[in-house]
Amino acid sequence: MDKSNIIQATIDFVKKTLDGAEGGHDWFHIERVYHNAKLIAKGEKVDLFIVELGSLLHDIADAKFYDGDETIGPKKATQFLQGLQVEETVIFHIENIIRYVSFKNSLEKKPQFNSIELQVIQDADRLDAIGAIGIARAFNYGGFKNRALYDPDIQPKLDQDKETYKKSSAPTINHFYEKLLLLKDMMNTETGKKIAEKRHVFMQEYLDQFYREWNGKA
Repeated sequence: MDKSNIIQATIDFVKKTLDGAEGGHDWFHIERVYHNAKLIAKGEKVDLFIVELGSLLHDIADAKFYDGDETIGPKKATQFLQGLQVEETVIFHIENIIRYVSFKNSLEKKPQFNSIELQVIQDADRLDAIGAIGIARAFNYGGFKNRALYDPDIQPKLDQDKETYKKSSAPTINHFYEKLLLLKDMMNTETGKKIAEKRHVFMQEYLDQFYREWNGKA
């Protein structure tokens, strides 16, 4: 099977697998990350096949929907790619992209896998977590978990470790300070940094308006 057919088969697989998924982590999230990754890749020296496959499969089984089990995503992707007879070196790369792409894994203080392809996909994924869509996704997931919008008595927890972050049930507004507003300075590529700047400003303006309305001001 040639690369274009493998990509199409992967798109079909991901669409089917994520049918009915939570709205912030569904096929449309994958599609946006896929397009973002290809856009960012234009400015980088990458293996585009790895970037395309990795972006399509990066959330095939997000651990937060599997009781925190981070092994399911890599296993699902491996089984699928082996079924298409994809080269083992490619599969190994995709497995590690899935393992290390998430924000929570950046909170671990230990050596991690890295590659320019991972960096591109990481930026693409992080871009979808900020700006207008990032705000919508945050509140969608907060509603999915029945979390409060905001509670002035619950302060954001900064400098969390991975396990504390994973167990958090804080109001959605706290998530801005615990993750979303941090992402601008965590971007890897120049294209990612440039796009993130605009989306970061939008989130700050949103929060200003949110607090004005919360406190009964115009």
